[in-house]
Amino acid sequence: MACLVATLAAMPLSAQVSPVRRAKAQADILVTTSDPADLRAAYLLQDFFHLISGATLDVLRPEQILRKPSKGDILIGNGLSNAAFVTDKITEDGFRLSTEDGFLRIVSGGDKGSIYGVVTLLERYLGVRYWGENEYSLTPSDEITLPKMDFVENPAFRYRQSQFYGMKNDPVYKMWMRLEEPFEVFAATYWVHTFDKLLPASRYGKEHPEYYSYFGGKRHPGKASQWCLSNPEVLEIVTERVDSIFKAHPECDMIAVSQNDGNYTQCQCPECSAVDKYEEAYSGSVVRFVNKLAERFPEKRFATLAYLYTMKPPKHVKPRENVTIMLCDIDCKREVPLTENASGRQFVEALEGWSAITNNIFVWDYGINFDNMVAPFPNFHILGDNIRLFHKNHVTMHFSQIASSRGGDFAELRTWLVSHLMWNPEQSTDDLMHEFLDGYYGEAAPYLYQYIKMMEGALLSSDVPLWIYDSPVSHKHGMLRSRLMKRYSALFDQAEKAVEADSTLLARVQRTRLPLMFAELEIARTEQEKDFEDLTRKLNRFEEQTARFGVATLNERGNTPQDYCRLYRERYMPRKEQSLALGARITFLEEPTQQRYRDIAATALTDGLFGGQTYQDSWVGWEGIDAGFVVDLGEVKEIHSVETDFLHQIGAWILAPLGVSYEFSKDGENFTRPVHYDLQEERANQVLFKGVKHTLREPAQVRYIRIRVTGTKTCPQWHYGVGHPCWFFIDEVTVL
Repeated sequence: MACLVATLAAMPLSAQVSPVRRAKAQADILVTTSDPADLRAAYLLQDFFHLISGATLDVLRPEQILRKPSKGDILIGNGLSNAAFVTDKITEDGFRLSTEDGFLRIVSGGDKGSIYGVVTLLERYLGVRYWGENEYSLTPSDEITLPKMDFVENPAFRYRQSQFYGMKNDPVYKMWMRLEEPFEVFAATYWVHTFDKLLPASRYGKEHPEYYSYFGGKRHPGKASQWCLSNPEVLEIVTERVDSIFKAHPECDMIAVSQNDGNYTQCQCPECSAVDKYEEAYSGSVVRFVNKLAERFPEKRFATLAYLYTMKPPKHVKPRENVTIMLCDIDCKREVPLTENASGRQFVEALEGWSAITNNIFVWDYGINFDNMVAPFPNFHILGDNIRLFHKNHVTMHFSQIASSRGGDFAELRTWLVSHLMWNPEQSTDDLMHEFLDGYYGEAAPYLYQYIKMMEGALLSSDVPLWIYDSPVSHKHGMLRSRLMKRYSALFDQAEKAVEADSTLLARVQRTRLPLMFAELEIARTEQEKDFEDLTRKLNRFEEQTARFGVATLNERGNTPQDYCRLYRERYMPRKEQSLALGARITFLEEPTQQRYRDIAATALTDGLFGGQTYQDSWVGWEGIDAGFVVDLGEVKEIHSVETDFLHQIGAWILAPLGVSYEFSKDGENFTRPVHYDLQEERANQVLFKGVKHTLREPAQVRYIRIRVTGTKTCPQWHYGVGHPCWFFIDEVTVL
């Protein structure tokens, strides 16, 4: 069962325990083992008893316990008389709470069980709630009395990870949400994309390219390259490296040996291909390699990714008992549970396939918009169904990647929900949501609940997918259409009005409004007709509020709100001069790569609307080729300059071009000699807009401008897509 609550009726239950009376301590907290988790549990209990009552109970470590426990004492750990209360019904991170013979006993099933026992005690019997970073609520009382109890509680998943931004500055929050981090489990924090850390191409690539993937007729050593898993030397080098890591970190017994980020970069040499063909999956080579490694370290545990090209399980080989499969649903849409759309069903098929051959599955689930972290992301309705699906299919470790950015869409609520559901998936998501909204937002809660449910319904009725590289612009005719945006804004106005007398609650509501404000700005920049005075007010307000609430980034690439607002004023607000190319006709020498870009290309490059930080609106793309096109101004005009606007977004395999040239003509037949600009390779992680501008020495009479672009064409060795075609994207051509 997801959460075992066992009443141990055979044991006699005595009177309730009263550790605090009239704000005076009546008991001590006895830590009965040397386990650091037991000591942290004791101090956590001490702190909150003090916050509630003003009384401070003494914490006695094992070496300080010089007497027998007295009635009313609290015994934490599995030593002394608590050992008799240990039962095989308690699993890792589980606990037993019991008031037996006037004592409160907190017995652990291992790891952090005693800490989670304290958290449950404070929540269930004393009404303490922890909401966010250093945000909690409790009811003061000079009396603390605990009723009769004796029960065991175990988590559904033995490892539960999330990414809430507040954990960096508030360790209590992480404990309270019963969350863990990779450094606590994986040796040297080798937990994902570890190939290059274990066998760095910077060290081996030049002299031993045979260690790395073969495809396209050659080897591809690089920071993001995969290994040639059939090469026996690779196994020996990695074995030595893993051995040294475990020796340096004896406190950890697990390590990840997993592919680098990037898709379809696996080795296709004859030996690796033969394995994958036999296994009918690219994961075949990976599992065989990690099995060999795990066989050499039978007392250790290994994890490896089933990610992108390795998601499908192999047909014949099975992971060893000490191998964990880290299965990722990165390509799935999020508007409905995983069982209800095509992308999700493909993942479910893989999940069921892996669960048929192993009980050690780590699911990496994504509830985040990487391209627009501070944007609406209404997926609350799918969380419970998906987590129950994972638990049903032998998943023992779960990472819900959400809420990593301050200011993200309901970041606190989102983490509250997934942390509670990872502990016990059978809980009602709606009940949990109401509990959080009421406790965290007070009188504003009904309006925010209505906002969440209204947007959820609008998303489902729109038939527009929700995914992890989404843009508000994708939903401007769906869940974010104008009529609904007005209603959403009105609900937030009502929420703010309801708590205006409480500065803390008001600030929470205003911070939660940031994604809606961002969506308004993003949609407004794509509209031909704008109220620039109103837009200026909204932009200024967004800039002020993101600074006030310490919002550091708007996407996974580290673009800041300050940069966003600056660029918004430069790109989307009125310019001193209007482009002479507005509405100009475009003739392509090489057509854009996909039909969706060809469909918009005729107008998108000269409509006066500049694209945003995601390639999904207004941008026109070419993949793996150079390109050229002619801009027809419609008549001969006097021009002074021409500029072409490019997007650089390496996460989407979009790289700035390597060169741009301009030629000019009156008649469309006789062009001037090309003016060429060579550009340096751009490796920045941030999303960038790169304008390539040519200013004529003297004004010229021009009707036609021929523009040629030299693309990078193939992802370089340092990129995730090493050896595969990359894109360049153009939005606007500006002629002055």
